Amino acid sequence: MKYSKEFKEAISNLPSKEKDKLILRLLRKDIPLANRLLFELVNTDSVEQQRDKTEKMLLDLVSKNAKAGYYTIGYLNWDVRDLSGFINQHVNITKDKFGEAHLNLVMINEVLTLNRNFILNSKPPAKRKKFCIAVIARVFKILLIINKLDDDFLIEFEENLQVLGNLIADNKFLMEEAIRNGLDVNWLTTPDIPEDIITIHKELRANGFLKYHKRSY
Repeated sequence: MKYSKEFKEAISNLPSKEKDKLILRLLRKDIPLANRLLFELVNTDSVEQQRDKTEKMLLDLVSKNAKAGYYTIGYLNWDVRDLSGFINQHVNITKDKFGEAHLNLVMINEVLTLNRNFILNSKPPAKRKKFCIAVIARVFKILLIINKLDDDFLIEFEENLQVLGNLIADNKFLMEEAIRNGLDVNWLTTPDIPEDIITIHKELRANGFLKYHKRSY
């Protein structure tokens, strides 16, 4: 929404006390903005320190949930989405694009490592397939984020990308969906992200891949 020059000037000319009350009232209705300002203006942690705290929380939650076990793989899928919410919150507050890729990599690697046998033995097939497609779509998201970063950052992701590639290759259901949905695991294990990864991703989505299509199993 665009505001007129006159409106902006009127806001600027409000008395300080009235302006402060207005800002606080608006922040109560915009929690993400309030949290971002809290981090930028009050929090003494650096972006890296905040990233480390978020990573520890994610790993603790993945471990705790894996030990508790899941009724179905659908619950695991929901859990991954909940964990993604914590990552999105971190990114919205800190604007940490490096952390967005790093935290997603760390989180999905830990999920696939601790739940490998559960995924392989899970039923029904439809929910397992939905989970695997969601993982492959998330891998593409990670690659797209890394692709937007400076080339010098790639070395920072090499180890975790290789781990992810090996985890997918070691799980027949994930590997099937990787092949079916256009993800070359060599991009991860090398690692060698294609320069045209954005175009590849767009074409796959346009052709109906990286999405779960409900059908009979």
